[in-house]
Amino acid sequence: MSNLISLTATQLRRAADLKEKIEVLNKELASVLGAPTSESAKRPKKRGMSAAGRAAVAAAQKARWAKIKARKPAIKPAAKKKRTMSAAAKAKIAAAAKARWAKAKAEGKKSL
Repeated sequence: MSNLISLTATQLRRAADLKEKIEVLNKELASVLGAPTSESAKRPKKRGMSAAGRAAVAAAQKARWAKIKARKPAIKPAAKKKRTMSAAAKAKIAAAAKARWAKAKAEGKKSL
């Protein structure tokens, strides 16, 4: 890094020119040998799908799901029975809560 800082502008320009010449020669060598260039190897070609292709894939997937759903009947799970508490149980819990709060207030507490 310190070597780059100490270089003059003409030296930097010459180094850049040499680097460009090396890249040109590498491309030429690759074309002669039939090998892919380093740039094309780095950036793979992007592939896309047309709107018609996407629509075809979506239609095929919907058809697959329809086929699967047609095979098995829709079985709904039985609804869970809602639990209820008796009036006596509610009264017992309320009495216990009132007793806890009465004890806490007697001790001067604002929370349990």
